[in-house]
Amino acid sequence: MVVFIMTKNAWRQLVQRIVKSEMSLRGVKYQSLSERLLEVGVEQSADNLRNKVNKGIMGADLLLQILLVLNARPITVQGLQEILAELDAEKG
Repeated sequence: MVVFIMTKNAWRQLVQRIVKSEMSLRGVKYQSLSERLLEVGVEQSADNLRNKVNKGIMGADLLLQILLVLNARPITVQGLQEILAELDAEKG
């Protein structure tokens, strides 16, 4: 198993990439994501979601709620490692 020592910023970029990827695959914009979340009792404005996703800063509960309403693909350790490797390669 490959171990990555990553900064807080890299972990935030990981969250950002996962959510944006799932949104993109489904053609979901922030307003639609906000509406989907409201259907499960989670009130988040489109602007608030955009800020949280772009910064990669959100609570675990919101991340899981987003993945649920997007019917996201399973997240695997291998998938996380691949994204982290990309981030590491990008930083030079």
